[in-house]
Amino acid sequence: MKCILMNKNIEVLVAEYNVASKFFDKIIEVKNIDYAPYILKSFYTENDFNNTLFRTNLSEWFKGRGIPSWRDKLDLLLHRLNVDTPVELLDKAFGLSLSDQYWIKPYDSNILYKDINFFDNDFDYAEFLEASLSLNSKTIKKEESLRTPNNTTDGMLKKAWIIENGTRYLLKGGYKNEILQPFNEVLATEICKRLGFYHVPYTLDIYKDIVVSKCPCFITKDTELITAYQVRNEMERHDSVEDYEEYVKRLEENGIENAREKVENMYILDFLIMNEDRHLNNFGIIRNVNTLKLVDVAPIFDNGMALNISYYDDEEVLISGHGRLFYEVKPFDEIIKIVKDITRIDVSKLEDIPEYFNKLLHEYQSITHMSDKRIYRLCVLLQRQINKLKEMIEETKK
Repeated sequence: MKCILMNKNIEVLVAEYNVASKFFDKIIEVKNIDYAPYILKSFYTENDFNNTLFRTNLSEWFKGRGIPSWRDKLDLLLHRLNVDTPVELLDKAFGLSLSDQYWIKPYDSNILYKDINFFDNDFDYAEFLEASLSLNSKTIKKEESLRTPNNTTDGMLKKAWIIENGTRYLLKGGYKNEILQPFNEVLATEICKRLGFYHVPYTLDIYKDIVVSKCPCFITKDTELITAYQVRNEMERHDSVEDYEEYVKRLEENGIENAREKVENMYILDFLIMNEDRHLNNFGIIRNVNTLKLVDVAPIFDNGMALNISYYDDEEVLISGHGRLFYEVKPFDEIIKIVKDITRIDVSKLEDIPEYFNKLLHEYQSITHMSDKRIYRLCVLLQRQINKLKEMIEETKK
């Protein structure tokens, strides 16, 4: 199929796309490489744009827009959607997303972005939502239920986009039989709000007796999320704190105000809630798709994999105690050392956070059936992290 890769209304390149293999067999013409996905620019060669490396990475980027192979209960979801692979879903709605403005336009088509994008146009989400989050669901019957941004959601958790009063919200459940993740998102929101960190606000909702987190889309039809992975991809890898430093430097060189402090804030939050999953695709920067100017650090989002107690009884609590700093898995006590001035944090604003979390978990206990002992242990762990941060601040001030 001859097609055009579009960025909103701008033609990026013309290519032959193999619908069967989901591979771009040939790049016919490159029209505006500056408007291509950020990850591709390091593979582009002006005099040899049809080379295998560029086509392969273009194909991988497009496949990567689909639901990942590690999505929780993926086989069940695909059965309910009546498709064989997640990549098939990319052909149902031009590969459109709510994270950016890229789409695939058939070459001879007169379709306009304004008529199909999911920022301006509503979409049917009820059947996809049920297929994703419901314990029991029938196979989708309506083809229009597959013309949705839910085809291009990342991550391992079951999730779905919905629309309420014109706002696009993402609902996310827990992982397998774990039910803590949605509560961790709300806890992170409360901590960020109190400390003044730029963040995506999460609330709780109930969908068919399942507690889910709910957050608004933080991308608009004029912006896109460029993940840290895409930024780091064009830079030398060191497997040390130098990767972090070079990332921050790149943001500062592009005029992002207070870049270091904003990235530090994310790691301070991770320390407090012991978030183990700060991988390079759940933080990044916001770019204006019209001007290509880097606007800001992305607000802090995706904080659910936290407070992971692997075992507890009356005598002990076992935790991993490790998080991620770019390519490294390191103790949280080591990661927090990247913060240049920890004394800028007013830890007194977190004084009753464990009490807040305790109340929140008990409020939904009739649905989650989380034991009092587990809730108590979680709050003790949270209090411990707050105390440790307080001690670090006091020690630094001496």
